[in-house]
This record gives sequence, structure tokens and C-alpha cells, in this order.
Amino acid sequence: MANSSAILDWCIVRLGEDHNWWVDEVSDPVRWDTDGLSIIDPRQASHLIDLCEPLRDYGFDQDLFEAAFIPFRIEKEAGKARIRLKRVKDSVFDSEEKLFVLADVVDDENGPFADLLDHLTRCRVKLLNDVFKFESKLTVDEVEEELREEQNASFIEGKAVHVFDELCGILDYTPAGFDEDDEEGDRAPAAEDDAEIDDADLPSVDDEDEESIKGDASLKWDEDEEDKDDEDAKPKADGDEDADDEDSEDDEDDKPAKKKPSAKKPAPTKPAPKKGR
Repeated sequence: MANSSAILDWCIVRLGEDHNWWVDEVSDPVRWDTDGLSIIDPRQASHLIDLCEPLRDYGFDQDLFEAAFIPFRIEKEAGKARIRLKRVKDSVFDSEEKLFVLADVVDDENGPFADLLDHLTRCRVKLLNDVFKFESKLTVDEVEEELREEQNASFIEGKAVHVFDELCGILDYTPAGFDEDDEEGDRAPAAEDDAEIDDADLPSVDDEDEESIKGDASLKWDEDEEDKDDEDAKPKADGDEDADDEDSEDDEDDKPAKKKPSAKKPAPTKPAPKKGR
């Protein structure tokens, strides 16, 4: 860390209308100019650390990051939307306490923060050249020139660039016309690949839910009735006709038998009269 920041022990910060924190007072006003001096809050610091993670495969140096910032913890309130911060020696990456971090910009051209900006830009360019197949490789100069133009536009409008936005401009940078989400390796499978999905990958249905679905009359399709009509319209095979005849015979057997009319008995004959002697 630069010697010029060694005696900076505390600072008072305020919450701006843009919901960012800005420095109002410092313990070393001789070396530090508070005009437009911004500070990163704990939430923003955590987000920046997350953005730096993908750069570890491209040479990101955590020590350079920590050397570029001076960590502070909240000491007490200092008025409306103002708090007093006390300097600490904790690591921004390892501390369990929520820390504010102030970029060491006393020497804004050759200081540790300037070194970090250059380092992050180089790492980001390596990542982009690895992810996208540019016609010609992206260069650090091209990225720096584009980012510088955006900052100059803000200065012309009289807007101070917050250090968090400056860092995100590098860590989120993607050339116009390209999007990391559209990178070929991350694209969703084509529609024709859907047929190759294994049944094992599909969500399972509990037995209880399956029974509930079967019993729900609202989920029965009209096709069920059409299938039934189609089944009746199909010509029956010989075996089916025989089966129907057997069923008819069985039905006849089940019916109660009709009583046959009984034959009339012959009338008894009268004995013939006896002849006289």
C-alpha cells in the first residue's frame, strides 16, 4: 500500500441521491482530495469479488486487488445519512465483518488502484478472447479507449464517476454485438434434440398423484370417446363373432325356461250297459 495513505485513519461518508456513498471528510485532508471521492460499500464490494472470480483462470491476482483498497468498518453515525468509518487491517476477501473499501487514488496514474485497473482490463480481455471467436483478437488498448470515452462523456455532463461503476465497466465489458449468454457452448439444445431426452431425466409422478389424475374427470380427453367409437366401427374378426354367439347362447341359458303346455288327459270312458238275458 502506498505510504501516502498510511496516516489515513478515519473518514466520514454520506449517502448520495444516487444511492452510492461519497467521502465528505478524511483524517488526512492534505494528501486526499474529497471532491468527487467515492467509496465502495459492503454490498458493492461483495459484488465486485463475485465478478472477479471468473478471472482467476486468466491470471487474476487477489493481492493486487487488496493492495488497491483501504478497508474501513462502521464506527458510528455522524448525522443524517452520514457515518464515520474507522480504518482496519482486515482482508476484504476473508473478513466476516462488512467492510467499506476506499480506492487508493492519491496517485491516480501510477498508484495501486491504477495498477489494478490495468490488471483487471488485461484479465477481462483474455477471457473475452477465449470465449468469443473474434475476426481479430481484442486488445487492451481498444477496451481502454472505449471505456475512456464513456467516462469523458460523464465528465462533460458534470457527473462524477463512482469507483464502483468504473470497476464494473471493466468487469462487465463485452464488445457491441456480442453477449456472453449467447456463446455457442452455453446455448440451449436445439428442438430436434428434445426427442433424445431420456425418460429418466423427466420428473417422476407419485403414485398418489397419478391416481388423483386418473380419477379427475376434467382431465379426460374427447379422444377417449372417439377411440371408443372407432373401436365399435371396426369389423369384427371371425373369432370375435364366435365369441359373440357364445355370449348370446349363454344369455339364452340364463333366461328362465318357458313351461310347456301339459297334454289333456283322456276323459274316462263309461262302462258299456249290460245286455239283457
